[in-house]
Amino acid sequence: MNEERFVDIESKIAFQEDLIEELNKTIYQQQQRLERLEAFCEALAGQIVSLSEARNEGMPANERPPHY
Repeated sequence: MNEERFVDIESKIAFQEDLIEELNKTIYQQQQRLERLEAFCEALAGQIVSLSEARNEGMPANERPPHY
């Protein structure tokens, strides 16, 4: 093989290595964001449950609210 072909192959490999590194960074950042969003959703679900439980504690079961 000639020198020009080696240079072409080396440049393609270098480009692919850079691309792979950028893709890995992107995937890592997306995973971090996904984990933060999951934690946020779990916290919101916990708040909804606790608010629902607090609301139900003040009202006896099957009793009409006072505005009826």
